[in-house]
Amino acid sequence: MRIQTDPPGGAVTGSRFPSSGLRALRPAAFGADPSGERMERIRRSPNYADGVFRNPEGAPRPDGAMLEFARSFFRREERARAVPAGVVPVHATTVADLARPPVSGLRLTWMGHSSVLAEIDGHRVLFDPVWGERCSPFTFAGPKRLHPVPVPLAALGPVDVVVISHDHYDHLDLPTIKALATTDTVFAVPLGIGAHLEHWGVPADRLRELDWHETTKVGGISLTATPARHFCGRGLRNTQHTLWASWAVAGDEHRIYHSGDTGYFEGFKDIGAAYGPFDATMIQIGAYSEFWPDIHMTPEEGMRAHLDLQGGSPSGVMLPIHWATFNLATHPWAEPGEGTVTAAREAGARIALPRPGEPFEPTAGTVPSEPWWRGVALPPRGGRPAAGETASDAAPDTARDTPRDRTADTGDPESVPAG
Repeated sequence: MRIQTDPPGGAVTGSRFPSSGLRALRPAAFGADPSGERMERIRRSPNYADGVFRNPEGAPRPDGAMLEFARSFFRREERARAVPAGVVPVHATTVADLARPPVSGLRLTWMGHSSVLAEIDGHRVLFDPVWGERCSPFTFAGPKRLHPVPVPLAALGPVDVVVISHDHYDHLDLPTIKALATTDTVFAVPLGIGAHLEHWGVPADRLRELDWHETTKVGGISLTATPARHFCGRGLRNTQHTLWASWAVAGDEHRIYHSGDTGYFEGFKDIGAAYGPFDATMIQIGAYSEFWPDIHMTPEEGMRAHLDLQGGSPSGVMLPIHWATFNLATHPWAEPGEGTVTAAREAGARIALPRPGEPFEPTAGTVPSEPWWRGVALPPRGGRPAAGETASDAAPDTARDTPRDRTADTGDPESVPAG
């Protein structure tokens, strides 16, 4: 997600700050650009060419068709469908549940969007933590939460490693990072993102900045930055000087994968061969659009990525992420969940469907499987998808299917395209 008005992934035409006075007005949430030795290391990266980081397979960055997207995004009917019709259920006993160690040694707790606490072989890893009310550089504008965080950050307990996938606002959140900077946690981030974190008070000795296929060890776990197909940028300029990544994490007994944001690409097979198979994958399946098909996956593509990561076998558990918490695209709010259920049924794959804040153990005999969102989502006019039918195949809602004033308290007028 970003606040810029250029197409997702497109070149930014915004002005540079022409004077030190204007630079001083730059919001702290914009972070800092890499410089010095950090920038020299970026220039030496095999994934950096002609002044920017490059996607795998020469994947194009989309033109976005932003005028048509904006027309669609701000249509009343579309806006009503893109938010829940009731109160999103949040797991009520997260703190108490987390106080008990996982029986299997592996437990995942989805906090909403892409934020996941992973307890793996005696270590605690927090992926893309966003505890802020808006994914935005401003407190008064930008997409608002559609449900509260399941547990206060201070009540989460010690975290060994914070992992960041890339620097968009719905993955790298200033107030959350500043709170975590006061702890002893280590931060594992892609190249260049350390500049943001140091600017916000994270000591340099607690940063591990990695290029794709580089690995760092923290305690008894290994964390490897792996390729993804996306882009970066936070401010009025998009210099493409920070890398984006997915992550493979291995403990003594278990392996997990977090996709970050990514379009589908053949490299998932290579990641799975090198670092898998995984006991659990956390896969982005929301905020997709025909206007940016190369940088976000649909549920069907997410399931395909999961299978690729597992060597073509429907083994391990897939946790769908990057949905339900913020309104970042025009698809119906519940469509990513419904599409994942359909894709899993067709593939014979095992998925977990926890409410936000509901811990589960991927290697246990059972995992959460109830489509919890159906109680607070407008059903498609044609009904729920049947076997062999994707969620998007169902007939869309019409204006008479939607409450007339559903957008009144969602913050949607400030919503902007996802990154």
